[in-house]
Amino acid sequence: MTSSIGALRGRLRRAGQRRLARWFGCRRSRLRLDSSLISFTFDDFPRSALWQGGTILREEGFVGTYYASFGLMGRRIETGEIFSEEDLTEFVQQQHELGCHTFDHCDSWPTPPEDFEVSIKRNQEAAARRLPGAELRSLAYPISYPRPQTKLRTAKYYECARGGGQAFNSGTTDLNYLKAFFLEQSRNNLDAIQRLIQENALAKGWLIFATHDVCDSPTRFGVTPRFFHAVVREAAQSGALVLPVHQAFQRARSCQTADPAKRELLRMDEALR
Repeated sequence: MTSSIGALRGRLRRAGQRRLARWFGCRRSRLRLDSSLISFTFDDFPRSALWQGGTILREEGFVGTYYASFGLMGRRIETGEIFSEEDLTEFVQQQHELGCHTFDHCDSWPTPPEDFEVSIKRNQEAAARRLPGAELRSLAYPISYPRPQTKLRTAKYYECARGGGQAFNSGTTDLNYLKAFFLEQSRNNLDAIQRLIQENALAKGWLIFATHDVCDSPTRFGVTPRFFHAVVREAAQSGALVLPVHQAFQRARSCQTADPAKRELLRMDEALR
């Protein structure tokens, strides 16, 4: 009985945290896209996400966004072997986009917002040392829901930040907490992925896929190359523009600010590419 009450309290606490993360510390923006967008992202930046996942994306002419915690570099954690300094050369050659996951891989809710901000800056400094001239373009919150004050502090450094939610972004969205769909939660259900891509296309939304490792024997946080390749093919065939997160954000912003005639020219330009 005591364990049941404890479990219920835990669920209620997490539900409250989720609502606070969604309702407060927001930077509202209305998406007005002329075509649907899809982004592929990898949290923690396991080596397999580059050598397997990145290669699959490049075969289709796409690039992804890798949310790196430089404090984890070279370590093995529960999502697999994390990128090494040598892997960064291949990363640059594949032309992927680098994102921030905080230096210390901070658990977003329990970490005090001021400590979270310190870890953001430390990660930026580490990235600049390892990749001179590189810039972390957006952030993904590690592990749990962000506190509202954490969202506001993050907004000082990044134009958009990503969470979870198992949904795509459409209509009015929160740039401080964009929704994402974690592939590993449906890795035995490609039909669900196909339906989601179709719904995103109809809504002219922005679908951000997320996962961790990509290997033949993935952790519970990752997917197999075969499954990932199938998802990438579905995205390619959907008619969506497949862009890394910051480029997708820039595309969305250009559509929002463009007049109707200019938006139509942008759409025609993309169709000719």
